[in-house]
Amino acid sequence: MKLLALEPDESVLDMGCGAGSIAIPLAQDGHPVIAADFSPAMLGTLDAGIEYYGLEGRITPLELAWDDDWDLVGPVAKAVDVAFASRSVTTTNLKGALAKLDRTARRRCAVTMVANSSPRYDLHLMNAIGASVTCSNGFVYAFNILIQMGALPQVTYFESPRRDTFDSLEAGVADFSRMLEHGNEDKIDRLRDYIAQHMIENPRAGEPGSKGVPQGRYMLDHVRKVRWAFIAWEPVSAPSS
Repeated sequence: MKLLALEPDESVLDMGCGAGSIAIPLAQDGHPVIAADFSPAMLGTLDAGIEYYGLEGRITPLELAWDDDWDLVGPVAKAVDVAFASRSVTTTNLKGALAKLDRTARRRCAVTMVANSSPRYDLHLMNAIGASVTCSNGFVYAFNILIQMGALPQVTYFESPRRDTFDSLEAGVADFSRMLEHGNEDKIDRLRDYIAQHMIENPRAGEPGSKGVPQGRYMLDHVRKVRWAFIAWEPVSAPSS
């Protein structure tokens, strides 16, 4: 939200808004928000948040996917001051997605994309057990596409910490084993050994966790960090006549 650098009362499109983790605080700060997501379930949770915080009239939920025809179901061209997608650019047509954000915004566009391995992975753990990890270059493609579009994108990198908690060694193995899918399944014994050696007591066990469930009794002795690239640019598309 800080990197968006919004001006007072500016209107925004939050594409891929999920349950409203960004849309709600933006609306609370006085910004009119179009909160778009392809998932009716997410929008249902967002509706509950709008009612809870009394933000009716400040947030406009919209069921919308990247691959939809925005001319038919999306916001009109230059509908908002700022259009952004935070960690939600999930499409096979990256150029088309960036162009849709560009056409919708009057002043500024932005996307946040992963800048190392997928958030599903604990890169420190994977390296420690000798598992292979494919790093994402999507943000590089996005930057190059924007250059080709005639934009002058600016990139800022930041890291977000994550703590995975669990109630027992076997529960931790079961949870982390999802990281071994697609080629690293033979590392399960190394994974179990690593967790056994590096699991420590969680001083906040039982407190609410990031996923809305109580934190487990244990956690690993390192913080999992995900690196992100925040890419912002001034729209290059002209208003429709």
